[in-house]
Amino acid sequence: MRKTAAELAELVQGKLEGDSSVVITGVAGLREAQAGQVSFLEHSRYIPALATTGASVVLVATGIETPNGLTVIRVTHPSTAFGKIVALAAPEPGYPRPGAHPEACVVEGASVDPSASIGPFAVIENGAHIGSNTVIGAGVYIGEGVSIGAHCRLYPNVVVRERCVIGDRVILHAGTVIGADGFGYDFVEGGYVKTPQVGVVQIDDDVEIGANTTVDRGRFGRTWIKRGVKIDNLVQIAHNVIIEENTAIAAQAGISGSTHIGRNVRVAGQVGTVGHISIGDGAILGAQSGVNHDVSKGQFVFGYPAQEHKAAMKTHANIRRLPYLVERLRKLEQQVQELQKERRSAGRS
Repeated sequence: MRKTAAELAELVQGKLEGDSSVVITGVAGLREAQAGQVSFLEHSRYIPALATTGASVVLVATGIETPNGLTVIRVTHPSTAFGKIVALAAPEPGYPRPGAHPEACVVEGASVDPSASIGPFAVIENGAHIGSNTVIGAGVYIGEGVSIGAHCRLYPNVVVRERCVIGDRVILHAGTVIGADGFGYDFVEGGYVKTPQVGVVQIDDDVEIGANTTVDRGRFGRTWIKRGVKIDNLVQIAHNVIIEENTAIAAQAGISGSTHIGRNVRVAGQVGTVGHISIGDGAILGAQSGVNHDVSKGQFVFGYPAQEHKAAMKTHANIRRLPYLVERLRKLEQQVQELQKERRSAGRS
């Protein structure tokens, strides 16, 4: 990449302040950036770094005060704009050639669009359908009757089990498993008897699922991931869960069976839920929260067990005060004992 600040401002449709002729050849984080690189400021906590950054140009939001002499491009969403510049510096790998690799196994009866690409050692079972311009990476397994839409990308070693349905423009990162059996057993006469898991997983358009995440099939019916949902690495989605549009779930979260998560919900890292609960639209589940009850629309909960965020912060603040409170109690007990001793002495006299 070799672009002037003026050219970058035009690319991201931002307002340039400073030297329009400075040449940019790379991208970097605000603290690591050096001369000739562009960076961005997304969160207010990093504002002090503007005074020490070596970046030649920084993308910032409107209204952010910046040091004199720093060339900035003001945009509405600095992180999103920065992504456009990153694409110039480090473009995504190109799509492989259409067709199946000689060492792929496409079973007779499978339907693969001629524009799709099937990598080495991939297996496409009978009755599966692969849509146009979809890329199936090396070692991917596509089970019987699976339907995958157009412009999808399945990275190496993804597994999509039988009869699952995937929409258009879906990205499944390496090691993801879609449609494994749900965790269902009956305890009978001192042992576990497996309950049949005959449902499917349905993933709608524009969903992205991170590496080594698992989405279990429904016991019956479907586990349903709706349009625009983004799921991080190492997440467990259990059987018959429904996740509504544009919800985001961070790494190591676990969503128990038959939970219903609304639209635009944010689930932070290592959150765990019990099953059969409902999370309202726009709710926020704070990191490491244990959610064992329904959460209302727009509510921000945190802690274990999860409670309203402000109440949880008060609880945690008081927990940190426990050593002080214990010491204070010990002193009060000592004072009471001394008073009782004085009264007994006075009574004898």
